[in-house]
Amino acid sequence: MIFRTAVEHAKRHPGLIPQFFFICLGMGGASVYLFRLAKGPHVTWNKTNNPEPWNKLDPTYQYKLVAITTDYKNLKKDGPEF
Repeated sequence: MIFRTAVEHAKRHPGLIPQFFFICLGMGGASVYLFRLAKGPHVTWNKTNNPEPWNKLDPTYQYKLVAITTDYKNLKKDGPEF
């Protein structure tokens, strides 16, 4: 119903087509990023099987989405093994 109304408005006013496109693109990007955050290594969904998942990560694991100045391949693990 809402999609049909949006298509009708876009047919009457063609200037709305880029606005609809970028709104859908932004909503899709936000959904993908939220899904990526929910599946991250620091999130625990099941505390009985893996209560501390961040202790099992390799020191070369890239935590950030974009790491400009940090080279994770050359990092050494500092600290004790748990």
